[in-house]
Amino acid sequence: MAITQALPNSFKKQLLDGDQDFSTAGAGGDKFKLALYVSTATLGAATTSFTTSGQVANSGTYTSGGKALVNSGTSVVSTVAFTDFADLSFTGVTITARGALIYNTSFSNAAVAVLNFVTDKTATAGTFTIQFPAFTSTAAIIRIS
Repeated sequence: MAITQALPNSFKKQLLDGDQDFSTAGAGGDKFKLALYVSTATLGAATTSFTTSGQVANSGTYTSGGKALVNSGTSVVSTVAFTDFADLSFTGVTITARGALIYNTSFSNAAVAVLNFVTDKTATAGTFTIQFPAFTSTAAIIRIS
């Protein structure tokens, strides 16, 4: 059991098939969520969809399935296409998480990205924040070059 950071293989195929839409939600794009997982979860390139197996327990504003993400839309700079999300916080939580799964609720809860935090990250009766990188061609969470 392990969490391996990856863009799942199924996601890569879905991009080529035109099944995933990262336009901003108000412009008709898909909706995405982020769920948190403990160190015993098994997530990686073979992950195809959201799973409750290994998910952190409900606490404060964290409930099963996680929380909706705000998509930054898409852009291309030079030869790199990219998308990103706004930072996401769960408040009033006592959580220990080793990783996360971004998934597409508009497309059968399909896996988009597996994030590995490398070590356990915790919040005790506080706020647990996922801070996404800048919306740039060199930092965005999802980049294709």
